[in-house]
Amino acid sequence: MSFKHTLLFLLSIVFIGLAKTNAQNTKKPINIEHLMQIKNVNNPVISPDGKWVAYTLSQYNIEEDKSETRIWMIPTSGGEAIPMTGKGYSASSPKWSYDNKFLSFLASKKGEKTQVWVLNRQGGEAEKITEIPQGVSGYEWSPDKETLLLLLKDPKPEDLTKDKEDDKKKKPIVVDRLQFKRDYVGYLDRYRTHLYILKPGDSLPKQLTFGDFEDKNPAWSPDGKNIAFVSNRTENPDANDNDDIWIVSTTSKDEKPTLKRITSNENRDDSPQWSPDGRQITYTTILDKKAIWYATQFLAVKDIAKDDPIILTKQLDRNISKPKFSADGKKIFFLLEEQGSSSVSSINLRTNKIERVVKGEISVADFSVHEETIISLLGKSNEPRELYKYYDKTLEALTKVNTRLLNEVKKPEIEKISFKSKDGTLIEGFLVKPTDYSENQTYPTILWNHGGPVSQYEYRFHATAQLFAANGYAVLLINPRGSSGYGQEFSEVLFADWGNKDFQDVLSAVDYAIDQGIADPDKLGVGGWSYGGILTNYVITQSNRFKGAISGASEALYRSNYGHDHYQLYWELELGLPWENAEAWEQISPFNKVANIITPTLWMGGSDDWNVPILNSEQMYQAMKRLGIETQLVVYPDEHHGIKRPSFIKDRYQRFLSWFNHYVKQSEE
Repeated sequence: MSFKHTLLFLLSIVFIGLAKTNAQNTKKPINIEHLMQIKNVNNPVISPDGKWVAYTLSQYNIEEDKSETRIWMIPTSGGEAIPMTGKGYSASSPKWSYDNKFLSFLASKKGEKTQVWVLNRQGGEAEKITEIPQGVSGYEWSPDKETLLLLLKDPKPEDLTKDKEDDKKKKPIVVDRLQFKRDYVGYLDRYRTHLYILKPGDSLPKQLTFGDFEDKNPAWSPDGKNIAFVSNRTENPDANDNDDIWIVSTTSKDEKPTLKRITSNENRDDSPQWSPDGRQITYTTILDKKAIWYATQFLAVKDIAKDDPIILTKQLDRNISKPKFSADGKKIFFLLEEQGSSSVSSINLRTNKIERVVKGEISVADFSVHEETIISLLGKSNEPRELYKYYDKTLEALTKVNTRLLNEVKKPEIEKISFKSKDGTLIEGFLVKPTDYSENQTYPTILWNHGGPVSQYEYRFHATAQLFAANGYAVLLINPRGSSGYGQEFSEVLFADWGNKDFQDVLSAVDYAIDQGIADPDKLGVGGWSYGGILTNYVITQSNRFKGAISGASEALYRSNYGHDHYQLYWELELGLPWENAEAWEQISPFNKVANIITPTLWMGGSDDWNVPILNSEQMYQAMKRLGIETQLVVYPDEHHGIKRPSFIKDRYQRFLSWFNHYVKQSEE
C-alpha cells in the first residue's frame, strides 16, 4: 500500500470514529416518554413446518389509558413481521393448526367473555369457534388439531342467566374456604376450573375432570388419548402446596372418567410435557417441603409404566422451568436460572450431560423448539426482550421492535459486580452507571432492591434503573441472600429471618460502590417494590445513611396481614400461627422499629392489592406522620400488586424521580 493510500485509510478510520462519537453525543438520555413507548414481545410459538413463529406484542394505548396486545408472526428465516390481529382489543395464547394454515388465539371483543378465535394466516377475518357463557381460561389443540381442550371455570348462575336484571345486582360475598382471597381474583368461592374437550361445531363441551379442586397446565399425549394436568387433590388443598400430575383419558365413555395419579411427591410437581413416544412425562418438582418457596425447583422425568421418577438435575441446585422434549426424545430442553442469567439448557437422557445452549450475558424468559431451531425470548442489559433464532450454534435477532426507539437514546454502562458481605459471603449484582459517567467523579446512588425475595436481577433491560441512570444516578441492582440463582442454601438463609443477612448484603454493596469511587456517600437513596419495598423497610429502620427512600407495595406489621393478604399458608409454614408464635412474627416486623426512621420516605401501592396490601403502607405512613418524619402516601385506585394503567405507570415514574431528586440530589424540585 502506498503512503497516500495508507494516509487515506487512516483518515477514514478517524472520520468514522468522529462520526460515531458525534452520533453518540447527539443522543439524549432515556426519559419517561421513551419508556411508555417500549413494546413487549412474548409467547413465541414456532409453526409445525418450522417456517414461522407467532408471538404477542404489547404496548400502551395512551389515549385510552390501557395496554393492548396483538398477535404477530415472522419468518424464522428472518424478514418482515406481519400483524395477525387488529387494533381495538387484546389477543393472547397463539396456537398453530397442524397444516400451518390457521392461527387460533384467546380474545374478548366488545366486552364479551373470553373465547377461542381462529384466523387464516393468509388473510381474512377471525372467526369465533367457542361460545362458552363463563368464558375460556385456557386451551390446547389435540395432536390431530380436531379437538379443543378447554380450561373452564364452573359457571355461576349469572353466567347462564346474564339477561336477567336481578343478576346484575351486587350480592353478599359468602366464603367458607381456608384460603379465601387471591390478588387479581378477589374473594375465593367454590367455583373451580376443570378440563373439557370440544370439537369445533359441537354445541356443548364434554367435561373430563370434576370435584372441589383446581385443574391447570394440561398437556395432550402424542396419540391424543390422554391429557396430563396438574391438580392438588388432597383432602384440603388450601392447607398445603401438594400439586401432583394426573392423567385423564379423552376416550373414556364414563360420565366421570377415572384419573390416574402420576406423581406422589408431597410438594409441588408442575409443567408436565410428554415425550414424543408417549411413554414418559417430564416435569418440574420441588422436593424440600419445609423450605417452601426457598426450595430449588428440579427437573424430573417419569416413565408412565414405572413407579419412581428420576430427578435429573438434583446435583445442579439451580431452578429450572419450562421443560420440553426434543423432537427425537433424546434430550429435554429447559430454562436454567443461575447467577444473574437465564439460559436455554438441555440434558441428554442417556448421559445426563447438561449443556447451556443459548447462553451468555442474557436473560431468556421463554422459548420454542422445532427440530434444531430454538426461538428464544431473550433480553440483554440494554435491550428489552426480543425474539432470537438459535441455529447451528449461531444466535440471530428476529424481531427488533424497540431498536429504532432505543437508537435515539444514550445507553448506560452496566457492569456485573461482586463483593464480600459483612460475614465474608460473596455477593453479586449489577452496577448501572449514569449515562454521563466519567471517572474520578462520584454520583448520587440509588440502591434499588428486587422483589421476591426469591428472584434475581439478570442481564435484562430494567426500565426503572435506566431512568435513574439517565437522570444522573448510579444504580445498584443487587442479588442479596434470599435471591434465587445461587442455590437453595443461599436463598434459604432468609427463612424466618428477613431483614438480617440480606440487609447486610445490600449495605455492603453500597460500601463497595463508595470504595470504588462511584457512589457519593452523602447522596444515597434506597427503594424497591414488593419484597424490594420490604427490604427497603429493613434498610431505613436499621440505617440512617440514606437521604431518601421509596417503599412500594411493602409489608410492615406482619401479624396484621394474616387473613388479609393471600399468603396464609406460607406465613404459617415459615413463622407458625401468629397467636402461638407471636414473637417470631414481631421480631422480623419492620413496623416495630419505625421510630428509628429518619429517612424521608414515599409509600406507594395499589388500593386492591391483596398480595401485599396497602394496609402496610398506610400503617408506616401513619406512624411516620405521627413521629413528624417527612413522608407521603400514594395509593393507586383499582390497582392490584402490579400497576397496569399507563397513566399510573407514568405517574409512578415521575414520583420516583421527583422524590429522589428532592431528597437525594437535594434539588429544588
